[in-house]
Amino acid sequence: MQKTLLPAIVALVSLLCSSVAEETKKPNIVLFLADDLGWTGLRSFGSDFYETPNLDQLAQEGMRFTDAYAACTVCSPTRASILTGKYPARLHLTSFIPGQDRPYAKLNIPDWTKGLEKRHETLPERLQEVGYRTIHVGKWHLNFPGEPVDPTQHGFDFSQDKPPGTKGYFINKGGREGYVTDYLADVAVEQISKKSEKPFFLYFAFHVPHTPIQGRADLVDEFSKKVDPEATHRNPVYAAMVKSMDLAVGRVLDALDESGAAENTVVVFTSDNGGLTQRYGKHDGFTENLPLRRGKGSAYEGGVRVPAIVRWPGVTKPGSESGEPVMTIDLLPTFAEAAGTGVPDGIDGKSLVPVLKEAQKTLERDLFWHFPHYHAGGDSPYSAIRSGNFRLIEFHESGNLELYHLGKDLSESKNLVEENPDKASELHRRLQEWREKVGAQMLTENPRYDPERATEVKRRGGKSKKAK
Repeated sequence: MQKTLLPAIVALVSLLCSSVAEETKKPNIVLFLADDLGWTGLRSFGSDFYETPNLDQLAQEGMRFTDAYAACTVCSPTRASILTGKYPARLHLTSFIPGQDRPYAKLNIPDWTKGLEKRHETLPERLQEVGYRTIHVGKWHLNFPGEPVDPTQHGFDFSQDKPPGTKGYFINKGGREGYVTDYLADVAVEQISKKSEKPFFLYFAFHVPHTPIQGRADLVDEFSKKVDPEATHRNPVYAAMVKSMDLAVGRVLDALDESGAAENTVVVFTSDNGGLTQRYGKHDGFTENLPLRRGKGSAYEGGVRVPAIVRWPGVTKPGSESGEPVMTIDLLPTFAEAAGTGVPDGIDGKSLVPVLKEAQKTLERDLFWHFPHYHAGGDSPYSAIRSGNFRLIEFHESGNLELYHLGKDLSESKNLVEENPDKASELHRRLQEWREKVGAQMLTENPRYDPERATEVKRRGGKSKKAK
């Protein structure tokens, strides 16, 4: 009788062990990061012209975040926040690298850190420690000026950006013209297809739809025939760039399906800042972030509110939506918890896993921004706080405060400071306390201030001093 039972017991134990192994298998992680894609840059987030069927399908299969934010109104600080889980103000990496000076502006910008310092533990380094294969494809924009671009120094096993012979978005390959986004999709798919027992983390950082505004000729032709002069979005070249990004996302998602990895992969899509709507005070017709106010570089919602989608089979409910304010600082702790590494100490972000499991969950916190810089679009230095539905902005040149209730005034058209001075004072105090807590660098009076020359822009270059 014992001999008869033994095979059944062995089979049962084997099945249980297999089930436990499946349950504890670390998920793959894919992070798509668009460059300068505004909040309404996807069809599923409100565009009346751009076509993004693959990303729209991803939103239907996962969770859509309506109140997601980039950590900064320009790119490099947001990228650093993703990799470290820390506010740019804490890192002292607060503008795009190498940045711009306004030598005759009213205020001097601080001596900020113009690159990601190796002393900061990064997301890929943390994932490497628990057995992940870490892959970077696309834009980096975190190296110090004059130093080589090398994401492998920050935890990536593999890194590939534009190939030699690239001008703007076009690649000369043996006399034939290729498109950068397509090339990078090839690289990403190839990496996913590699046989490995290790789980992988793929960080696919697009260049599109950042300037120069250049689209694939076939897609530009396609959208040129569809332009509606009454639509909010109507630039066919920009639309072609967005479509190329969506096609690349679709190719990666197909590769996950074909490899059998899709059901055990967390997929996230977001953007590094709002869409570019103005440069040097003139409308360039690139995109619009309406109903949000302004765009990239500005203090308003259009500069920092971005689309965000998370699909995690078995965790996120298909077609779900969360209105919880979240930020790019939250990606590291979220991925760390998903991978079983534990959430590290000393970071600013919070894991979104509770929200992903239950869309109505709240994180009970304020969100902050600090941009002690001038921007080429004509915007001035500012700090801001979002607390519940309220958003307070402090403009450093004038000291003026602006208070908005986003639940009632998403376009930030009615300043409530005089109507609600107590709330403005309370949020201003919290903002000041946060700046002190993270060691935010502040601006100083400029002895060379010249009102007539204040808008002159000097782009920084050369090797920069690292923060001590």
